Amino acid sequence: MAEEKIQAEQDLNELLKIKRAKLNELKENGKDPFQIMKYNVTHHSADISADFDNLEGKMVSIAGRIMSKRVMGKASFISIRDVKGNIQSYVKKDVVGEEPYAEFKKYDIGDIVGITGEVFKTHTEEISIKASEVVLLTKSLQILPEKFHGLKDTDTRYRQRYVDLIVNPEVRDTFVKRSLIIREIRNYLDGLNFIEVETPVLVPNAGGAAARPFFTHHNALDEDLHLRISLELYLKRLIVGGLERVYEIGRVFRNEGLSVRHNPEFTLLELYQAYTDYYGMMDLVEELFRTVALKVLGTTTISYDGVEIDLSKPFERMTMLDAVKKYSGIDFNTVETEEEAKALAKEHHIKFEDRHKKGDIINLFFEEFVEEKLIQPTFIMDHPVEISPLAKRKPTDPNFTERFELFVTKREMANAFSELNDPIDQRGRFEAQEALRAAGDDEANSMDEDFLNALEYGMPPTGGIGIGIDRFVMLLTDSAAIRDVLLFPTMKSLEK
Repeated sequence: MAEEKIQAEQDLNELLKIKRAKLNELKENGKDPFQIMKYNVTHHSADISADFDNLEGKMVSIAGRIMSKRVMGKASFISIRDVKGNIQSYVKKDVVGEEPYAEFKKYDIGDIVGITGEVFKTHTEEISIKASEVVLLTKSLQILPEKFHGLKDTDTRYRQRYVDLIVNPEVRDTFVKRSLIIREIRNYLDGLNFIEVETPVLVPNAGGAAARPFFTHHNALDEDLHLRISLELYLKRLIVGGLERVYEIGRVFRNEGLSVRHNPEFTLLELYQAYTDYYGMMDLVEELFRTVALKVLGTTTISYDGVEIDLSKPFERMTMLDAVKKYSGIDFNTVETEEEAKALAKEHHIKFEDRHKKGDIINLFFEEFVEEKLIQPTFIMDHPVEISPLAKRKPTDPNFTERFELFVTKREMANAFSELNDPIDQRGRFEAQEALRAAGDDEANSMDEDFLNALEYGMPPTGGIGIGIDRFVMLLTDSAAIRDVLLFPTMKSLEK
């Protein structure tokens, strides 16, 4: 096995040397492809196929990468891949000329070429381009992964996404859909008279979520700063300022582990609407999911990991207490003290910390017994106040908040509140979070005096929601891991 590996490496090195030798020959003959500045592309592969009846017999110019090549003496077939797919070109010596054809025969798979020629169908009915000119636009100096097996190793795919996009068309389709999903989200919100804004990425206080931030230092100001962990607190400042409907789609950063669901930097949509509550946010996000799926996929019935998800039906609504009771059998309405809650946790082998309150224990039961059961779209409502420092308390029970999380395929897809706009209550929540931080919880929120000052000017009743764009894209593209929908996911350095 070791000898085969050594031989394969030697063969690869020889092929790489040949490619560089070809490039040197081109340069010596005054035909350096890297000196070509532009090429006039008139059509793309899919457009030619879709409009063949009108384009048959007409001249077109395309450009793309050679993905396969079949030389048959005085004529050859090559497959070109451009941004919209693949198309075949027929290159004949008598048409392009003897010298250009001799040069063409030296082109390699992976080279980027421009082709001008006539649209036609071969005797096998394949739509093709009969080349009258072939121009080498870029010489590839690397070897593409083997034609039939492609690039399968996931670690290499994520590290060298450029190669992944070249050889795996379905990967390209995923990222095209990602772009369409974000576009349709914007269209939907713009249609509801939301305005898109931008808020700081470098912040003195990373608040708005329970997460560990990244730290950095601003040399000119000689101040320590954080990368934001959410968009919330600045967007709420804008609601205070009178912008009644705002949203931002932006990158946020959380200093946490890597998993199929988590990447340290990810894309978040947050929106805030004055004069509504978390019920208004439920209606909005339910319609948003349906609308985007229909616009991008043409259907509201999707398949994820072999399971059919129907976004057209009303999403189920269930309180966190009812969900825990349904799936664990424990009715926390009958649990009166923190000690009783911790005793139940011990009985059910749920790990907790001394600092945890009854509300934290309820959430731990939810994570243990409920999350894995939430396949179809489900709103989990009315979270304990201990885990919801920025949500408004329920008037009927101040131990719980007007908050919901949307779960689909066992994953949290959205988090929303009737936003806390009482500056006195908010200060008390921040103080409780500061106590947790002092006790060693480095994911707890910090006091934000400027945000409290903004609330004291007065924030109207407001509904707000955060949606993880990456998880939404995973859902609509049937992608198993968050890295599959991030062009360049965070990876451990190969040097370590």
